[in-house]
Order: sequence, then structure tokens, then C-alpha cells
Amino acid sequence: MSYTPFKFFGKNARGRDFVVGDIHGSFSALECLLQRINFNPEADRVFSVGDLIDRGGESHRVIEFLNHDWFHAIMGNHERMLLDSEYNAAVLENWTRYNGGAWWKRVPEHIRPRIRKVLGQLPLAFEVSTANGHIGIVHADIPTGIPWHQFVRSLESDPDMEEYALWSRNRYKHFKMLGRTVPVEGIDLVVFGHTPMSQPLHTANFYYIDTGAALLDDKALGKLTLLQIHPVMELHQLNVRTEAEVHILV
Repeated sequence: MSYTPFKFFGKNARGRDFVVGDIHGSFSALECLLQRINFNPEADRVFSVGDLIDRGGESHRVIEFLNHDWFHAIMGNHERMLLDSEYNAAVLENWTRYNGGAWWKRVPEHIRPRIRKVLGQLPLAFEVSTANGHIGIVHADIPTGIPWHQFVRSLESDPDMEEYALWSRNRYKHFKMLGRTVPVEGIDLVVFGHTPMSQPLHTANFYYIDTGAALLDDKALGKLTLLQIHPVMELHQLNVRTEAEVHILV
């Protein structure tokens, strides 16, 4: 199977579409949240911003979810660390000791190639057609000044662009300094994860929805956020500590 870093999804004519923030091994929390919004796996879809694994207690369930027809994920930097660790002992040590990858040491050797194969096929970006326009999904960042179509095309051949999409926080840092950021041309909205924050942030044509589902030591975090993007825009959230649903107005 040839690798494709970008995937387009047509409009969902049968149900709703959602984007979920960084799950980080908190799959039971996702199941709980989906149950509370009456998720219909026969018609609805969930798109993940990546970082399905590490930190939380259920990273081993990643293949289970990627096998669901209704669940679609892009790659995050934590999936990239898992893949890179196969060939780089320093990455393996850093990932498993300091970045939530200790669970990998408990995965049986014969299961590891299957996980690597599935995660290695995850794209770097999605575009979803919705009733609210075309919505892009990228894990971390898009360089300022580059239109969406150019960004997507660059993912095919530019390793630096892949690195930026997986790791950068430059746009968010500029927003924190200046209180604003420049929108990306050629797309109606882009949803990011990667940068944990106490509440989802909507600025320009970006939505940041990583609310630190597995970061339970920080009282401001510890929430899993689900952004409905079709047919209406609506935020849903679960406090992972208490499993209490929190309603947020868009």
C-alpha cells in the first residue's frame, strides 16, 4: 500500500461529523463522551487530530479504534516518535522514559510490527467537506503565509513541512504574543491539537482543541474535547477526572 500524506472526505449525507482532540490513550473517555452525545456509528464519523497514544492508560487500544469504519486519524508527533524509535535508540529512550511511551515496553514483540504498520499509514492532514465549508485537520501547525493547497502539496515531498505539521507551535506562540494570527487561505477552518490548553481556542480560521485529556495532574487540563463540524458547529467536552460532561457554546 503506497503512503498518502493527505486525504479528502466528502460531505456526510447520513449523519454528523466530529473532530476529537489529542486522546493520548484515553479511549474509555472517548467512548463515554460518544455515548453521551448519542453517537451513531452507522452514520456519524469521528476525525482525530493525532496523538492517539502515550500518557494515558489505554494506548494499547489504538489498533482497535483505527479498525472502526467511523474513526479516522491523522498522525501526531507521538505516533512519529513510536515509528522513529524502531531505528533510533536515543528516540526510543527519550520517548519511553520522558514522553509517555513506557506502555510500549509491555507490548508483546509479535504485536509491535502490526502497530507500526497501521500507524505508519496515517496521513498528515485531512480535509472534510461539511455544511460549514471545507475543514482541514492538522496535528500541530501550518506555516504562516502558505495557502492550504500549497501546504497539502508540500507534504508529499518536503520533510521540513512534515516536521512542521507534527511538531511546531510557532503560530500559537505568535498568537500569545500578539493576540492574533493570520488565517490560512484556501480553507474555511483548520482544527489543530498538539498544544494543551485549558479551553478550546478559536482564532482567525483555526480551532485548537487539545485540552490535555491525559494530563490529570494539571487542574486546568484533564479534559477531552469533541468539536462537531457537521451539520452544525458545536463543542462537547468530558472532564476525564470526574467523567462529567461539560457543555460549551461555540
